[in-house]
Amino acid sequence: MKPLAITHLTLTTALGRGLDEHLQALEAGRSGLAPCRFMDVTLPGWVGEVAGVDDVALPASLAAAHDCRNNRLAWLGLQADGLIDAVTQARQRWGARRIAVLLGTSTSGILSTELAYRRRGPDGALPTDFHYAQTHNTFSLAGFVAEALGLQGPAWVVSTACSSSAKVFASAQRLIDAGWVDAALVGGVDSLCLTTLYGFNSLELFAGEICRPWDAQRKGLSIGEAAAFALLQREPVDAPAAWLLGSGESNDGHHMSSPHPEGVGAIAAMRQALAEAGLQPEQIDYINLHGTATPNNDAAEDRAVFSVFGDRVPASSTKGATGHTLGAAGGVEAAISVLALRHGLMPGGLNLRERDPALHIQYLTENRRAPLRRVLSNSFGFGGSNASLIFGAAP
Repeated sequence: MKPLAITHLTLTTALGRGLDEHLQALEAGRSGLAPCRFMDVTLPGWVGEVAGVDDVALPASLAAAHDCRNNRLAWLGLQADGLIDAVTQARQRWGARRIAVLLGTSTSGILSTELAYRRRGPDGALPTDFHYAQTHNTFSLAGFVAEALGLQGPAWVVSTACSSSAKVFASAQRLIDAGWVDAALVGGVDSLCLTTLYGFNSLELFAGEICRPWDAQRKGLSIGEAAAFALLQREPVDAPAAWLLGSGESNDGHHMSSPHPEGVGAIAAMRQALAEAGLQPEQIDYINLHGTATPNNDAAEDRAVFSVFGDRVPASSTKGATGHTLGAAGGVEAAISVLALRHGLMPGGLNLRERDPALHIQYLTENRRAPLRRVLSNSFGFGGSNASLIFGAAP
């Protein structure tokens, strides 16, 4: 594929708001995770809650219909790193109908429905101020963002669990290559809700302690929330932040919630990304792992990465810092991968006490500095949905 310019991007997680705060946190080896205190949830476990979401006010013209935690988090994230100004300039350059809005989410604004059910009337009717289509509905995220930014191009939401906001990068590349649009706003937003917390707990995947990817005694994930956005353009005006060099997507359909134990789909996605980028495995300098800290996921990903790269390429998971942000994870890891490229920083994985001897890739437990040219980022979701992206400092 022809390299595609990533001209602007931003990131909001429990680590902070904007790229600078994330870079500082990664350099310091700081985690944004804390024991769960979300609403009235009584589960043991750690979460990555974004500060200030409840205080966000949506634009007045959109607040009545679109107000929910997920859209508040989206609006908070959009205002960092000058992204709104960048989108405005792109709209003036290309036209509102030539910019796509392609976003990923897992649960969207389901919290608004959970809260609405708590306010049902005596006859069981939901409150009249509950707007399903503009809050809970999966498309509500893209609908809100497109309307808030005045964009009228193709808009959709990918909801393939944890690969969602990685797959939208590939979607954008295809739309631009086909000539349907000249630019695309991609990324993902997922916010904390009761269904996610209690659901992962029922699956015995929500750890009672802070998550520890690649640890011999890892017990599961810590759930986070995040908003990540990137603006991709056919032709950059100035030097871009990075380039999308290749993408790979697969679906092995092995199990509803468990990955293929040998990482068959993950291997296919990574190899496709390499082929699209015209690269060999030895040309990748760092791998940002999906790395959820569940026993099965880490083992399957380790086998897959080792099958393609051996133990030569340094790799780490940053979910010990941000938590697993589910449908936003691909966008979060993409932004962190670009930070790694721009600053020569391979962040060490946090919280590891004892390396699992059954895992064999070169897993970093401390930050490492080196010039980086190409970074691969993995995002693997429920149902065997896999996505791998390769970012470059230059095409």
